[in-house]
Amino acid sequence: MTNEEIKNLSFEEALNKLENIVRELEGGRIKLDDAVEAYEQAVKLKQFCEAKLNAAKLKIEKIEAVDGGEIKVSEFVVPEE
Repeated sequence: MTNEEIKNLSFEEALNKLENIVRELEGGRIKLDDAVEAYEQAVKLKQFCEAKLNAAKLKIEKIEAVDGGEIKVSEFVVPEE
């Protein structure tokens, strides 16, 4: 699967493909060369999924009630670890 094909996947499709690769690798029934190629694909899919999740986090807004019953909307801030 090329990088362009991965970019055209939805998050759910990419995650499903990643899960399938992990199952194959855990099963231990694939040849070494195929396992290496599958691992490379898994890394690309993982990076894609992480990027999608980070983008989604940035879009989430934090809604707060302020004095007087008004609603205040502010940007979601990712807490530092």
